[in-house]
Amino acid sequence: MQHGGPDAHGVPRHDFSTNTNACGPCPEALSWVQAADVTHYPDPGYAHLRQRLAEFHQVEPQRIVIMGSASEAMVRLSVATRRLGLQRVWFPEQHYGDVERLAQAVGLEAVSRHESAQLLWCCEPSTPEGRSQEGLLELVRTQSTSQVVVLDCAYEPLRLSGTSSLSEAERPHVWQLWSPNKALGMTGVRAAYLIAPHSALDPSDFAARLGSLMQWLAPSWPVGAQGVAMLEAWCLPSVQRWLVNSRQSLVRWKQQQLALCERLGWATKASDTNYHLAQPLESDAPGIAVWRQAHGIKLRDASSFGLAGWVRMGVLSPGSQQQLLRAVTQWRERK
Repeated sequence: MQHGGPDAHGVPRHDFSTNTNACGPCPEALSWVQAADVTHYPDPGYAHLRQRLAEFHQVEPQRIVIMGSASEAMVRLSVATRRLGLQRVWFPEQHYGDVERLAQAVGLEAVSRHESAQLLWCCEPSTPEGRSQEGLLELVRTQSTSQVVVLDCAYEPLRLSGTSSLSEAERPHVWQLWSPNKALGMTGVRAAYLIAPHSALDPSDFAARLGSLMQWLAPSWPVGAQGVAMLEAWCLPSVQRWLVNSRQSLVRWKQQQLALCERLGWATKASDTNYHLAQPLESDAPGIAVWRQAHGIKLRDASSFGLAGWVRMGVLSPGSQQQLLRAVTQWRERK
């Protein structure tokens, strides 16, 4: 699975390849993480953390399931649904590669029609396009009681335009997966959580059985002290205000970045998020590796998403954008 971010060459100075909040790290959340008590184990039941998250989302604490990361949640969900007898899985055409790999690992059969699936992976805003998932509302409204619908909400806090397909009335019918580290600009801190459907409060419901099995499958202390601190800080009103302000900056930076792509002659696709797709000129494509080495600029090749010739670009500050312009200009001048 190809990822953005650091690689064998170290941390890129101008990393357009990730979707993290370029305004981060959030200072207050970072201070909480730095002040975390690492001399003791966290509460293995995460009672206080679950209560804080429940109050933040205005749901019952019993519906909060603490996860080591979004990827770890995908592992547990795939294993748990398979153990409970589910056999068929569906994911959108553009999807995070881990869910497909995990489906193969646990023996879930991928199907092309969501109506025939039992486990359905959704993501909104989507990656790599950063758009609303087509048909999501209808999918949720027509799901059967035997289907498990998981909605990856990682990029919802980084939505810069548009609105969610689901209202507060529809969200209680799906498993919501939240991983705030991208929004806080702290991807190195691993922690996430699931919000189970409201039906999980009924012990006889399948969602309750699935939630119990996922708890049973969890390793001891899946989230360490720093992860707990980040999730607790996530719930603070002051941190949420910082996020609102950062989105305002990202809107401005995105407009400038799209204008830069146009100036370079690169095609772009509209998105609602702090990242977008761009298509460098064919003559520029060989320069991508050179820019990484010579200028510390990394772009995310979108070929693994089935989008050969395109790159996914996280929105960065004007300073990084100028470095990209300089790198491309030098590349073209040397040819």
